[in-house]
Amino acid sequence: MGDEIEHDDRVTASPQPAPASATKVSGTSGYVARPRAPLTRTGVRLAFLIPGGIALLAGLDAALLLLGLPAPVTTDRLPDVHGPLMVFGFVATVIALERAVAVRRWWAFASPSAFGLGGIALLSPAPIAVGQALLAVGAVMLLAIYLAIWRRQAMLAAAIQALGAFMALAGCMLWLGGAAASALVPSMAAFMVLTIAGERVELARLVVLSRGSERVAFGVCCSLGAGVLAAMLWPAVGYPLLGLALLAVVAWLAFFDVATRLVTTHGLPRYIAMCLLAGYVWLVVAGLIWIVAGPVTSGPWYDGAVHAVFLGFTLAMIMAHAPVIFPAVLRRPLPYSPVFYVPVALLTASLIMRILIGDLKQIPSLVQWGGVVNIVSVLLFVVLAVTAVVRGKQR
Repeated sequence: MGDEIEHDDRVTASPQPAPASATKVSGTSGYVARPRAPLTRTGVRLAFLIPGGIALLAGLDAALLLLGLPAPVTTDRLPDVHGPLMVFGFVATVIALERAVAVRRWWAFASPSAFGLGGIALLSPAPIAVGQALLAVGAVMLLAIYLAIWRRQAMLAAAIQALGAFMALAGCMLWLGGAAASALVPSMAAFMVLTIAGERVELARLVVLSRGSERVAFGVCCSLGAGVLAAMLWPAVGYPLLGLALLAVVAWLAFFDVATRLVTTHGLPRYIAMCLLAGYVWLVVAGLIWIVAGPVTSGPWYDGAVHAVFLGFTLAMIMAHAPVIFPAVLRRPLPYSPVFYVPVALLTASLIMRILIGDLKQIPSLVQWGGVVNIVSVLLFVVLAVTAVVRGKQR
């Protein structure tokens, strides 16, 4: 592979400073390239993403089954693990890999490995507890990554993301302890929201955020964690409190997030901002559903709240950050193109059809059609992203 070393193997006699990947040759004035550490190689990092990709495809297959539609693969377990498979097997694998690359510690890659292998185990004939335990290990190691980040630089943004990782661990342990997958929704939602909120707080503090505003962000994020606890212990009261806390987080983001300022720009910054703001709108929808409907674990209200968070918000965040995160992780450019708006628009339109019309008016056919277009929008984005990476590499 052409990227196995950072620079050419020739000895350079130039007096310029040595590159980070070079080693001084004894007795000479030059440097030679030293082999890149295995975990910095593109192929190795890509291997960590493959289980996450499999989890994504299996989760989309399970979505077809849950919609009552034909699917390429049919197993008895697949519909039951749909939610954890998408959140932990796919999204958590991507998040953990990005954090492992950022922290630059070999042991940190145990987190994406455990999440990815946990997702694969859920799809295998192995006892479901094997997959559940591996997901819990991935969450523990993600917490360890945030501890390392905190020791490097103590920031409230890192504490918010660590709280999100703790929510992921709580959900995994509840599931391992026998809780139904539907009972994990509050903790899984908090994991997603707090991870993104922590990133946005970190970015805002570099641009517009005062120390007092940062503390307010930490406070509303802690209220979300408290809402999750209340929803698990006292569902009738806890779910409305969780919805209110979710609205508080969105209110802070709407006021302080730089996305509200970048939406009037052009190119990639505007694309990212549009995705972020669309995701925040779907968080408002989920929060309102929990405030009005309370502890729903099935039916149209449940479908609306769950997919507002995990499709409307989470996938919008992935589509927004992919052109930035994947080049940093895989060392390959993912050039922005206006065509990326197409899957985002499809996702938004299909969620309107599914949640705001199909679920609200209880029209099953629109829920099905909306669900199908949800899946098409995700697959289309994957195809466009892979195509952009290939073309970027060729250029």
